[in-house]
Parts: sequence; structure tokens; C-alpha cells
Amino acid sequence: MPPIQYSEKYFDDVYEYRHVVLPPEVAKLLPKGRLLSEAEWRGMGVQQSRGWVHYAIHRPEPHIMLFRRPLNYQQQNANPNINK
Repeated sequence: MPPIQYSEKYFDDVYEYRHVVLPPEVAKLLPKGRLLSEAEWRGMGVQQSRGWVHYAIHRPEPHIMLFRRPLNYQQQNANPNINK
């Protein structure tokens, strides 16, 4: 089976983004017309650090999953006790 492909990250003023290209064998398991929870996409073999959210479906190419997370997510969540 071809590997899952991960894009480089790209950014705007609020979020960092990446897209994940699923091989056909995995893409056929995608539910139609809805976003996946983290548990679902991880269960399909997608591996990413914490904080990524499947936020949109690109209808012409549903095998390409679109993810985003807030900028600086990893720094903000590196030490959860910092603001307590």
C-alpha cells in the first residue's frame, strides 16, 4: 500500500494548516460528507502531533484531508500548569 503523504505546514494570521493525502485503499474508508474526529483519523493511520483538527472537505478531492490548528499550539500547550 502506498504511504500516507503529509504536506509541509502553511500559515495565515490565526492558524497553521497542512493537508494529508490518503492512498486509495485508505480513502475508500472515509465516511461521506462529514468531518472526522481525532480518534477516527488516527484510527485510519494518520499520524500527527496534538492539536490538529480535520476542518474541511475538499469535495473534488475527498482523499485529501484538510487540517488546521491555532498558531503556537505546541508552545501554548507544552506546559499545561504554566497558567495555573
